[in-house]
Amino acid sequence: MPLAFLGACGTAKEPAAPTATAPAVKNVAEITAGSTFNDRDVMFLQMLADHQQQGLQMAEIGASRATRADVADLAKAVQLTEKDELTMMQNWLTEWGKPTTVDKRVSVHADHGGLPSTTDAEIDSLKTVKKADFESAFLNLFLAHQHNAVEMAQLELDKGANEQTKQFAERVKQSRADQVQQMLKLLNG
Repeated sequence: MPLAFLGACGTAKEPAAPTATAPAVKNVAEITAGSTFNDRDVMFLQMLADHQQQGLQMAEIGASRATRADVADLAKAVQLTEKDELTMMQNWLTEWGKPTTVDKRVSVHADHGGLPSTTDAEIDSLKTVKKADFESAFLNLFLAHQHNAVEMAQLELDKGANEQTKQFAERVKQSRADQVQQMLKLLNG
């Protein structure tokens, strides 16, 4: 079944259009990946799942602390989309009999661009930064974070084997690049 991913600013619960050969998918998390995959596909999903868990932490903080409606709306949209994507990635890894968590040893990921670079301390700093400085701090940190997702997606596109995972990587690359542009405009606006 072709992937019918939703935009990062849309809702994650719209049904995909039904096809003649497959039932309608109610949300992204219900899409299955199929049985053909390689180590790159597994590594990408594990790394991106870890990355998105960090992103969800930041988005939660952004949604609750932002005073600008446009920044809060971006954070809320990210929460909706990335929660569904995270469930989908974990489902695919489980479907393949692979761990849903990433091996945190740096040496394992050196050839794959490394682990996500947002630290727990950076995320925690969003909870205590002065209210007047919050939007700038959040947008700068989240912009860099989403840029890392674009880089991870490109690695999957270059060497992944699973067609569904590669389609997902393309969707991640495009949507996160769009978010980066949106955040640059918010920073300059």
